[in-house]
Amino acid sequence: MPKKALLTGCTGQDGSYLTEFLLSKGYQVHGVIRRSSSINTSRVDHLLFDGQGESKPEIVLYYGDMIDSSNLNRILEQVQPDEIYNLAAQSHVKVSFELPEYSAEVDGVGVLRILDAIKETGLKVKFYQASTSELFGKAVEIPQKETTPFYPRSPYAVAKQFAYWIVRNYREAYGLFACNGILFNHESPRRGETFVTRKVTRGIAHILAKKHDCLYLGNLEAKRDWGYAPEYVELMWKMLQTGAPDDFVIGTGESHSVRELVEAAFDYVGLDWKKYVRVDDRYLRPTEADHLISDSSKARQSLGWDPIIKFHDLIKIMIDADMRAIGLKPVGEGDKILKKKFPHRWWRID
Repeated sequence: MPKKALLTGCTGQDGSYLTEFLLSKGYQVHGVIRRSSSINTSRVDHLLFDGQGESKPEIVLYYGDMIDSSNLNRILEQVQPDEIYNLAAQSHVKVSFELPEYSAEVDGVGVLRILDAIKETGLKVKFYQASTSELFGKAVEIPQKETTPFYPRSPYAVAKQFAYWIVRNYREAYGLFACNGILFNHESPRRGETFVTRKVTRGIAHILAKKHDCLYLGNLEAKRDWGYAPEYVELMWKMLQTGAPDDFVIGTGESHSVRELVEAAFDYVGLDWKKYVRVDDRYLRPTEADHLISDSSKARQSLGWDPIIKFHDLIKIMIDADMRAIGLKPVGEGDKILKKKFPHRWWRID
């Protein structure tokens, strides 16, 4: 019998890549998606059906919500998974200031609901929690590692801190195999269009296509550690294959500002960014995480973590994909990087 994995947030960026990865490993994947008035499975549609339009038995979707404990309990009892990956979240930091209570319910208390369901049902299951570098917020040390004190700077980060500690608490109190992956920013062509990396690369494609004439952004001085999402989801799986549960920081160890992102992205397509970028106060956060950069020494030693795609490669990959998506011929360097560095990749290039 194949292993069964239950994924919340399976239609998001990370969820779609993790679904592909687990299928490549021979898992049966059970995904939880929110019910909405419009179909929201575009990132996994290529995985759901075979060439004849028949649904594939190795992937099953359920409607569910992180604020409905009875629904989550029912899904757990029905699936009886070997592994659970909780990727569901209200994951937009700026939006969490506008929806603080909802963010807390989904990103914080929602994790407690799953952990308590595991405890109450007695399932022998391994649990992965998608944590975040935003926990470090107003960083008290540079770079940040597993022992760095948290200083969250948004309702999103505060909710994620609750989730982090409730995972630790249930692991220690009830012996659950539960891990926190403190992942720094990881991007791809599947990144949501409101996140800054995708906003920049998609915006450039629209400028090249003469659909837009400028790009509005917020804080250009914020610094982040950006990596490539398909690499990061493999680490989620590796955390659950270790002999004992633990928490890991995952990042590239490089930090770049939003301004550097903009400069490199526009330079890739031969444009002067200063002619197109406008700073708009609407996109500024009330409080900002200023300088995030990872120290992933523990993951490098324990999990064999060695990131392949770094900052400038990532930008080229994303711009090429966004140009192709809008009907433009890509520059092509991003495609060459993927073919060279991942000749046997398991994910579809978007």
